[in-house]
Amino acid sequence: MNPETHSRRTFVKSGALLAAGTALTPYVSQGFTDDKPIRIGIVGCGGRGCGAVGNAMKADPKVELVAIGDLFEDRIQQRSRHLEKICGKRYKVSPDNMFTGFDCYKKVIDAGLDYVILTTPPAFRPAQLEYAVEKSIHCFYEKPVAVDAPGIRKVLELAKKAKEKKLGFMSGFCWRYNYPKREVFSRVLDGAVGNINAMYSTYNAGEVGGNRGRTGTQSDLEIQMRNWPKHVWLAGDSIVEQAVHSIDMMQWAMGEELPVEAEATGGRQVYPDDPDRYGNIFDHFAVVYKWANGARGYHFSRQQNGTTGSYELEIFGKKGFCSAKNKHAIFADGENPWRFSGRSNDMYKTEHEELIASIRSGEPINDGERAANSTMVAIMGRMAAYTGKKLSFQQALNSKLDLTPPHLDFSQPLPVAGVPKPGLTKFI
Repeated sequence: MNPETHSRRTFVKSGALLAAGTALTPYVSQGFTDDKPIRIGIVGCGGRGCGAVGNAMKADPKVELVAIGDLFEDRIQQRSRHLEKICGKRYKVSPDNMFTGFDCYKKVIDAGLDYVILTTPPAFRPAQLEYAVEKSIHCFYEKPVAVDAPGIRKVLELAKKAKEKKLGFMSGFCWRYNYPKREVFSRVLDGAVGNINAMYSTYNAGEVGGNRGRTGTQSDLEIQMRNWPKHVWLAGDSIVEQAVHSIDMMQWAMGEELPVEAEATGGRQVYPDDPDRYGNIFDHFAVVYKWANGARGYHFSRQQNGTTGSYELEIFGKKGFCSAKNKHAIFADGENPWRFSGRSNDMYKTEHEELIASIRSGEPINDGERAANSTMVAIMGRMAAYTGKKLSFQQALNSKLDLTPPHLDFSQPLPVAGVPKPGLTKFI
């Protein structure tokens, strides 16, 4: 791979600059019939990306994979064989449609797609979505949708543009497509527990990421890219990259109403001071969100091996209590005690089933605003923990902090920024 130098401005704006004046692809402009193949491409060939391709294949028998892209050539070689097994005869990727480098997303999107799956580290999501929307390509993109407020503001703009163009624009907030969760939150929104007073949200898990140390002549940028979950500029920290699922469920329970403020704490108790392996993220967070009606959301998350796991949302209302815990242990209590007894589903498959069906119907799903808001609530919690300051949602959303690094050049040094220190780290 040839090193490629990108300025800070080019990295953020490249999608719009390079997409200007491009025409719609024939497949998008002509629409879809039930028997018309949908040509998909993937950008980011990690486990979640390959999994999403498999989900799309199961979701519709007419889906074909026609292009793949990843930053690294070795990942392309390794994952292309895996993808070929997943797709079988519907693997239509020629050697000319395998792309590497930071600009591989442009090449994948330009390879005659109808539908792109974006599963790179979230730092790159806004620019990639911008290019896809300008090219009028339907999008499935993993959560979170950005790592900082400027990225969120961009995605909010893109969600509106995608709606105007009638593009599918679906995020990977998978629990929204889980049948048991849909049932329990439907009941909550219908008033089963009454007005919500408080919520207890957790995502307590073990360590994430491979903790790959430096080998051979790897550059600073390469080791950070290969160990991206441990670096704030790439992942947004664990509360944004992982625990955002639980925060999204709080948003769901509150009918998408945004909290007015947040106060938080967090830090780094167990991760050692080893920037190559452990980057600069916190390993635990605790956030208190407040809504305009006085409701509180208490969120706790951590990435610490050997600790008790917890991944749930408990809701306390004037009429009773509700717990949405994992996939199946979902129950409610109060005036009308209830426990879910229906069938569950493969929510990852359902995401693509519903997106593809909506595209074929001419009324594509667009959850971009909701996904951006949930991501921003998580970013707000991170900002409050990093600074030790109580922040309003509007303060957080209007933040000018841009986490984009000064360059994306493998030949130049890129030191890891220090771990944030509450009370010393400033809100920008």
